[in-house]
Amino acid sequence: MKKTKLLLVPVLLAVVALSGCKVIDTGEVGLRVNFDKTVEAEERVAGSFNQTVVGSILTFPIKDVSVDVRDLMPLAADNSTMKDFDLAVIYNITPSAVSDLWVNKSRSFHTQDNSGDIYLMHAYIYQTARNAVYKVARKYEALNMNDNRSQIEEEIQATMIATLNDEKLNGITISQVRVGGMVPSDAVKASADNLVRAKNEEKTKEVEVQIAKKEAERIAALNANAGAISYMQAQAQMKIAEGIAAGKVQTVVIPYDFKGMVNVSSK
Repeated sequence: MKKTKLLLVPVLLAVVALSGCKVIDTGEVGLRVNFDKTVEAEERVAGSFNQTVVGSILTFPIKDVSVDVRDLMPLAADNSTMKDFDLAVIYNITPSAVSDLWVNKSRSFHTQDNSGDIYLMHAYIYQTARNAVYKVARKYEALNMNDNRSQIEEEIQATMIATLNDEKLNGITISQVRVGGMVPSDAVKASADNLVRAKNEEKTKEVEVQIAKKEAERIAALNANAGAISYMQAQAQMKIAEGIAAGKVQTVVIPYDFKGMVNVSSK
């Protein structure tokens, strides 16, 4: 029995060791919190095994962290307020910067999810993106924003990077900014619809004027041709009359509407 108990000791120790161990996942960095609540400065890299029998391990996702910034209502260059403006920001944390950001920056800058993972500077990035949107939006009229989506994304990203540089936050990289919906106010959309409608009505009237002008020209041309035909008919009748008078015409074809000839005398 004593021998059996001795054999169980290594097994129990192994179970305790495994149950009291945390492995850092890919794309994460860990920090050890000692039993006295102090945080060790050394970052624990992905794949490392860390005992948690004494103390604990905090994990921080650092790769391609997404921040959704929604329902903003920035002011446009035309002084109208956008009805909605959404974007997503993708950022990364340099592994060697994790300890400094966690220990030295305000806890309000970070966000913790239900699983316990802590997203470093997530709240800070949210606020930085929000400020950048309100700054960049002032350069564009509400109805022109969607046509300049790529440029707006680039300017928001550049503005955020400048803010990080000013704050000496070199351990944070803004890798991408994706703008979602950019919806003008209802008043701006209604005004734009009215303008389009007015322009369409104006074009319709211009077409109607051109049609009327062409029709007037056609009628004038017909009237001019009718006068020319009448003149030629009169000239022909005069020539016939002169020919008869001169005895040069033996047969005459009389038109159905022949009115007669005057001043015709036979020599």
